[in-house]
Amino acid sequence: MSLKINDQLLEGINAHVELAYPEEGAGFLLGMEGEVREILPLPNAREDEARHNRFLFTPEDYLKAELKADALGLSLIGVFHSHPDCPNVPSEYDREWAQPFFSYIISRVNQGKVVSHRSWRLAEDRSVYVEEELTIS
Repeated sequence: MSLKINDQLLEGINAHVELAYPEEGAGFLLGMEGEVREILPLPNAREDEARHNRFLFTPEDYLKAELKADALGLSLIGVFHSHPDCPNVPSEYDREWAQPFFSYIISRVNQGKVVSHRSWRLAEDRSVYVEEELTIS
């Protein structure tokens, strides 16, 4: 499995998660057939004291993402979020809230700057994440 994203969209992710630092920043990935075509950065709806290591989307955020994807002829294909000052490996919390068939780009942000991106997919049985190749064009 692999996920493709272009430099411009990745720069949009970088800007959003760096602005959110030291809290987690997050948003949706819109696209088709394993290629991100648009991103939808969103505010972190988590309570203030938990935003440094958790993010939350509201039902309205999901609706907004689905409507935007439909308007663009795309699908909701995943989520991006940041891990401030810690490895960009999915946590147990990430696994519990993840959905199979979505790609999850996790960006490591050290001292306010993005240093790396990795992409993951949750196994169908929800037991484990599998890293997928992230191709940047």
